[in-house]
Formats: sequence, structure tokens, C-alpha cells
Amino acid sequence: MKVLKYLLIALFLFIGGVLIMAARQPDNFKVERALLIPAKAGKIFPYLNDLRKGREWSPWEEGDSQVKRTFSGPAAGKGAVYDWAGNKEVGKGRLTITESVENERVKLALHFIEPMEGDNNVEYILTPKGEATEVRWVMTGPMPFMSKVICVFMDRDKMIGSQFDKGLAKLAKVAGK
Repeated sequence: MKVLKYLLIALFLFIGGVLIMAARQPDNFKVERALLIPAKAGKIFPYLNDLRKGREWSPWEEGDSQVKRTFSGPAAGKGAVYDWAGNKEVGKGRLTITESVENERVKLALHFIEPMEGDNNVEYILTPKGEATEVRWVMTGPMPFMSKVICVFMDRDKMIGSQFDKGLAKLAKVAGK
């Protein structure tokens, strides 16, 4: 009985500690990665501005070979929409281009439906550097309390950032063809 009491106290302290750590997490997150790609912005921009071309370089395209894709709106640029529905790894959601400035940047609204509903903003920023272009991939969004709890145990920056690194490397390969 005494052991059970100590276990309950330990469990209570553990849960309390997790909740306190979660409460101290920021209300918003930002994940950002950049890569200098040896190509002009005009060669890279079409891969970012045409959501259909994401299949050639997006790291999330590897997660489910049976993912169902639907494209609507214009073929590229502002208003282009990509809906997907896949397995647990890729989930379900919608990506919409909200702003497009040729060879400079593409802004997108990312709406996750599954496995967890959420809305984030994504931006690709292209900065010429001589014969190369720095491509910056940025994702920002709110951190609801449940996300804060998850982030006590998982490093969001590392998890998403590693996918950004992978995608930027693949983008460099396809843009360099």
C-alpha cells in the first residue's frame, strides 16, 4: 500500500512537471532552414510556384506511394491548391499558394486535417548570391496546448527541420538538371 502511494505521488509529480514544462512553451513556433543552391532563382522558382512539381522534391512525397492528390485553381501561382489524403505518415490536408512574387518568394497556407488539425504558414524565399540562390524554407504557426505537451517530448525544430533539409537537398538536385 505504501509503494502504491509513492507511485501515485511520483506519477502526479511527473504529470505536473510535464504540464508546467508545456505551459512554458511559446505560443507560436518557427522552423527555418536554408540552402545555397547552385542555380539561378529563375530555375528554382517554378518548382516552388507549381504545386504539381512538389512530387519531384518534397520530402513528404516519400511517405506514401498511394497518396491521393487533387489540384485545383490555377496551374501555378496565387490561388493554386493541392489537397492530399494519405496514410498515417502523410495524413490529410490542403496547401494553398497565397502570394507569389516571381523568382523572389512563394507564401502558402497549410491546413492539416489529419492526424491533427492545424493551420500553419509556409514561405519559400529566394535570394540571389552570385550564380547561386539561397533558398530559405520557413514554417510558422500557433502552438495549441496539446502541441506544447508533445513538444516536451519531441523537438519540433529537429523533426520538421530535418525534412526541410532533405527537401532542399532534393530541390537542389532537380533544379540543377
